[in-house]
Amino acid sequence: MPETDRVIIVGGGLAGLAAAAALGVRGLEVMLFESRPRWGGRASSFVDQESGELIDNCQHVAMGCCTNFRHFCKLVEIDDLFRTEPRLWFVEPSGRRSQLAAAPLPAPLHLFPSLVMLKHLSRRDKWSLALGLRALARAKRDHVRGWPFDRWLIEHRQTPGAIDRFWHVVLVSALSESLDRIDTWEARKVFVDGFLANREGWQVRMPTAPLSEIYGSRLTGWLERHGVTLRLQSGVSRLIVDGGRATGVELRTGERMDAAHVIVAVPWHIAGSLFPTDLQSHPQLQTLGELEAAPISSVHLWFDRPVMPLPHASLIGGLSQWVFNRNVIQGRNDGQQHYYQVVVSASRSLSAMTNDQIVETVVGELRSAWPDAAAAKLLRGRVVTEHTAVFSPLPGADERRPPQQSFVPNVQFAGDWTQTGWPATMEGAVRSGYLAAENVLRCLGRSERLLQPDLPVAWLSRVLLGITKSSLPTGGDG
Repeated sequence: MPETDRVIIVGGGLAGLAAAAALGVRGLEVMLFESRPRWGGRASSFVDQESGELIDNCQHVAMGCCTNFRHFCKLVEIDDLFRTEPRLWFVEPSGRRSQLAAAPLPAPLHLFPSLVMLKHLSRRDKWSLALGLRALARAKRDHVRGWPFDRWLIEHRQTPGAIDRFWHVVLVSALSESLDRIDTWEARKVFVDGFLANREGWQVRMPTAPLSEIYGSRLTGWLERHGVTLRLQSGVSRLIVDGGRATGVELRTGERMDAAHVIVAVPWHIAGSLFPTDLQSHPQLQTLGELEAAPISSVHLWFDRPVMPLPHASLIGGLSQWVFNRNVIQGRNDGQQHYYQVVVSASRSLSAMTNDQIVETVVGELRSAWPDAAAAKLLRGRVVTEHTAVFSPLPGADERRPPQQSFVPNVQFAGDWTQTGWPATMEGAVRSGYLAAENVLRCLGRSERLLQPDLPVAWLSRVLLGITKSSLPTGGDG
């Protein structure tokens, strides 16, 4: 056995960073290895070679119900690099817009006045939606888990308008999948945690700086001050397992590092390959191979003048789903270029289009919605697709997600693909890192709760909709 108490974390995404922060602040010897030249995993940026500008792989946002992500940001002192949006904007192809904002009412009524005023829904759509939200909130897990959500919507007589202009708009952006490929229980979690249980759950928090700056020097400086050793461009090739326990890791360079505990915080489709060949047939690793991936595409656009006055907007009825005004969100004051990022989740259909066709389509939708865009000159456009951005929340997929405790006693899994009680989100990633760190501490005889509590359920949400704390999934529950 290695003569060390060291914890090695493989993977520098949010899950690995959260585990490192939680253990480092508690005085453990932690080494964090990342194969790429930057931290943050999928929540990262890269330098656009043509412009020299730092751009994000994809726009990442969090909601008020993401209590563990918020805790992590405060812990590592990056919380000031996010802004909370007081309203969400929905824009139709004609340019007509509606907003979602909280009224001074208790949950679940706080958003009701805004929902009633949504212009892109008919009265029949809104009545259908109200009944659907009530039924979804009251749904029992055993009754809906494993149902495709499109089937649930039909069973509950949702109108085509409500499906296309509300359920689809919210869920494809939140879960990065089409409605036929979303488990109803996962859909329920989005609406219950985000919109119905607590007044603050729906609030959207957006980064005000490129992701590589947020998870770069500020965060790494905090980790180093708390004793965490950080190594970029240091890919781990395999775990060293002896006598049924991990004794360390071997890097791609051949270097070996001893460890008392290892946390595997890489994407699910890579995790199994780090184990010795004779262990790769273990059922826990085999089921990981059954998880499917969903792609997310970002269309980066630079214009010579402002295109839209809003900080962000959800576009209804087109290819574009969300557009983010990066100049406004990041407080940029570059009068020469106006930068927008358009997100297309579950973007499989884009594989049949060239990048020029995608850019042309998206720009056309912006020009349809905002007259100012018609006069704007497109300086350049770029499409970035993460083909394995997230795992798909398919019906039954939750059963294939492993717990943080792996089948090797001193090896933990961390990643949004583990059993966190959440879909593939930044919140899920941080929860997994905290849960893996809890397991390490427990092995060391230190029983400590790191996972942060959910937002409390409002009393009226309990009375009207039957939502209780026990009905909200928790870490490890899956």
